[in-house]
Amino acid sequence: MWCLILERTLLYFSCYIQELPHRTELYHEVPPTCWPIVYSPDYNITFMGLEKLHPFDAGKWGKVINFLKEEKLIADDLIVQAREATEDDLLVVHTRRYLNKLKWSFVVATITEIPPVLFLPNFLVQRKVLKPLRMQTGGTIMAGKLAIDRGWAINVGGGFHHCSSDKGGGFCAYADITLAIKFLFERVEGVSKATIIDLDAHQGNGHERDFMDDRRVYIMDVYNRYIYPGDGFAKRAIKRKVELDWGTEDTEYLQKVQTHVEGALNELRPDIIVYNAGTDILDGDPLGGLAISPQGIVKRDEVVFKAARSHRIPILMVTSGGYQKRTARIIADSILNLHNLGLIDKELATSEAENPKCNVEKLDCPSHLTIQRTRKASPWDCEILLTDIQNASSAGLHLPCKAI
Repeated sequence: MWCLILERTLLYFSCYIQELPHRTELYHEVPPTCWPIVYSPDYNITFMGLEKLHPFDAGKWGKVINFLKEEKLIADDLIVQAREATEDDLLVVHTRRYLNKLKWSFVVATITEIPPVLFLPNFLVQRKVLKPLRMQTGGTIMAGKLAIDRGWAINVGGGFHHCSSDKGGGFCAYADITLAIKFLFERVEGVSKATIIDLDAHQGNGHERDFMDDRRVYIMDVYNRYIYPGDGFAKRAIKRKVELDWGTEDTEYLQKVQTHVEGALNELRPDIIVYNAGTDILDGDPLGGLAISPQGIVKRDEVVFKAARSHRIPILMVTSGGYQKRTARIIADSILNLHNLGLIDKELATSEAENPKCNVEKLDCPSHLTIQRTRKASPWDCEILLTDIQNASSAGLHLPCKAI
């Protein structure tokens, strides 16, 4: 009798322990003085010139940061330093079988599309090719939590949207977008719905396969219909599909982006937007096949951030594809534009970090001013609410509002 009770008790606790999230170093406290911009010098891939054998600029992430430093927007001590995703972190999404495959150099050579990697010892492949990608993956996961805490976050790398739980490809070895969302679902109270806005020139078949039957995730994908990967099965997961023709230009593209971003956010209000901001839509990109100007890319990012702001939804941006040397400058120019427009703001992010609930969880006010959420209000909620109260006071109106 006692043996049976003991056995059932042990079974209960073993099941309970298995359901608990694993211990991770990626959700650590970030100093409030830091911008919610995540980066590490270890993002950049450099080894005996092998990185030059792929059209991707494997050092573009560091160039973006250098441009932002030159413009005095950021400094090294104000950037959130990315941490490497561990095997336990990766196993939240990836199968162990897939991670074991990455221990074979020919598999990594196929995924990264750099044939000479095939001839390298795998310990070098792990250190010089896969570690930078694991750093960027950790950065995306970290930026997801920062976006919830601060209202917005940018990982200067990441956006490996061709990788799914059990298959890599297209220079994407780890499914950072899927991982960031699943980490939030598992670990952050009140985050139960996500919208992926994928504006890279290529179809995001990796996260589409991962969230095929998951109603918590809404996917909008705008891509060149004629290029890689052409994954018909994965397309079934797209809730809002916008297929573009060769050479699509600014006017048509921006009109479609604006219409469909608004449509997506009106169709489902998520707790987080994951924005895959690939710059391979740039005119002349050897793989993207579209004809968007640098100004068009900057405007595109502005459209997405304005929509997030107007709907008061936290947004995580990752930089994804872009195969020309000038894309780093364009990404930096876009971030500067977002800052100049007040769509990303260090003071607002810092204020939220120092006072996570913004002293507003529930207000007893007229209905058009009331904010009541199951999780903490975003900094944008607080800013808009306080502005309303200040405007009402200036007009001589007395509002019986009391922060609780």
